Amino acid sequence: MLNKIASASLALLAHGVSASYNTTSSIRMNHIQVIGTHNSYHREISLSEREIFEKYIPSPQNYYYSHSSLPNQLSKQAVRSLELDLHSDEQGGLYYPPIIWTLSNLTNASTPFDGTVLLKPGIKVFHVTDFDPNSVCHTFVDCLTQLKTWSDENKRHVPILIDLELKTEAPACDAGGVCPGEATNWTLPRILNVDAEILSVFPREQLIVPDDVRVGNLSLEESVVQHGWPLLDDVRGRFMFFFDNDPSADPNSPAKLYTANGHESLQNRTVFINGVEGEPAAAFIKHNNPVGSNVADIQRQVKKGYIVRTRADEPISTVLSKNTTMRDSAFESGAQIVSTDFPVYGMAARWDWDYAASLDGRVARCNPVIAPEGCLDADLE
Repeated sequence: MLNKIASASLALLAHGVSASYNTTSSIRMNHIQVIGTHNSYHREISLSEREIFEKYIPSPQNYYYSHSSLPNQLSKQAVRSLELDLHSDEQGGLYYPPIIWTLSNLTNASTPFDGTVLLKPGIKVFHVTDFDPNSVCHTFVDCLTQLKTWSDENKRHVPILIDLELKTEAPACDAGGVCPGEATNWTLPRILNVDAEILSVFPREQLIVPDDVRVGNLSLEESVVQHGWPLLDDVRGRFMFFFDNDPSADPNSPAKLYTANGHESLQNRTVFINGVEGEPAAAFIKHNNPVGSNVADIQRQVKKGYIVRTRADEPISTVLSKNTTMRDSAFESGAQIVSTDFPVYGMAARWDWDYAASLDGRVARCNPVIAPEGCLDADLE
């Protein structure tokens, strides 16, 4: 195990990054603001599936968007945070074939992707079980491998924060698809499979984990509030993962399982959680609605020391209303991650509006709420 990131220059050298780079020596990783994409893996269903999709899915138009590949989002769209929806599949084949293919009478030659990838054991990445299964990468390991390959070719990038949502919904049960229950629930061993798959692709020195941020005997929350996050230059080329599932008092909820029995501050864990302010594991907080009085609340959390993720838009009500209030408030809030379905112009044009949530070509900007004096956007990446 490496020492704390505050003294991690050796790890930087091991990753091929010069420790002498010094233009942002006082900037910490939470002092920036970046664009993230919502459901970054998502590919819209094919025309041949649409009739069945619209029969079973309420407000189906909300699902009619597609993202580019993960490397393209990072290289071509100035995205620096991504969201992946995870579905447990320990034995393989649980989600094959998606019932929408059967109901749509698709043959093997006419399916949108080669479904045999779903036969492999391991965590799968898609939106809605059986009804919305297409993705730019169908297994978690494949997604991670694409990210590592890109990172190894772009070693100076700011830390990339990956939003992981543990999904359990199975809405096609009555139609003959997968049913919710024992096979789809996220037990602790299945949650730990997330850690294992991350560590199967990324070496430890290419990650930011809770143990890197905790200080001495302090809780994780006390550490970020009292001592702050690592310096930006110490964590270039790295990835930080967080579960964004909503906090719950249910002892069988993912966050409760993951932090129980000696892991209250995420000791020896790989992934951060969507924390509750003031609790030991709180360091990252999801605050998706930045409108109105929520702007001040997010600003307060950012000033306190948390990393916050918010959203600039919601599909597709934002573009249909042609209203930028949510986007403008998201940027003003100082949330470090501003998530969008439309990171570049052109993606919303199908609804007759030129809309995007972007930093005008920059991959990061100095945080408008907490960046220290002297921070320059051009120096961040």
